[in-house]
Amino acid sequence: MTLTIIERPSANHDARPDGAKVDTLVLHYTDMLSAEAALRRLCDSLAEVSAHYLIAEDGAVFRLVPEQRRAWHAGRSRWRGVEGLNATSIGIELANPGHSNGYRPFPAAQMEALITLARDVLGRHPIPSRNVVGHSDIAPERKLDPGELFDWRQLAEAGIGLWPSGDASHSVNANPPLGMGDHGPRVTRLRRRLARYGYGLGDDDRFGPHTQAVVIAFQRHFRPERLDGSWDGECDHRLSRLLALAGEPDD
Repeated sequence: MTLTIIERPSANHDARPDGAKVDTLVLHYTDMLSAEAALRRLCDSLAEVSAHYLIAEDGAVFRLVPEQRRAWHAGRSRWRGVEGLNATSIGIELANPGHSNGYRPFPAAQMEALITLARDVLGRHPIPSRNVVGHSDIAPERKLDPGELFDWRQLAEAGIGLWPSGDASHSVNANPPLGMGDHGPRVTRLRRRLARYGYGLGDDDRFGPHTQAVVIAFQRHFRPERLDGSWDGECDHRLSRLLALAGEPDD
């Protein structure tokens, strides 16, 4: 696909900090009724929000902020121990009504444009595969996007991001699922492993609201058929595969 970019400059950006290197690609949905409405908001100086690009449902690609500048898209965020990811990321908005306005799948033309654009971005910046993330991954208590209908697997098969191979159900242990209120060594290990992949969790032995929010974010991205916040053997299997793909130990 030949990429044609439409310039739609936003005033909502500033300089990246000295020495900041782009190493993360963050995908969003607009959560608005139309691409034009989203563009108006992202270019409104009073809104104080933007992204580097917006892709309409028909595949039209708009550039709002130059990549060398810091767009204001991630907000309070954390991934792989780094906070405030606006400084080191590229943000791409996908026009979609979102969970607020009749969430729906992302059309083929939009996904094709995203793959072409993302490949271009990855060609300019050394972004590790596991740093291709959704807004919900880096801000799990605040954000849902791009959500469970986004085709992360298609993206990974195009060489963008990671997907855990082996989707068939696996019973990797006989332990019962972990959920809200659980505590002890199994919870500590789970939190440590999720943090090792990238999620914002520290060592703790309690499965509280933040852990549940992270588990649901993981499910939205890597197990979208189940969003119950409960950690079972299939979730465990998929995390093990991701850690292996990322070259991380899994203990």
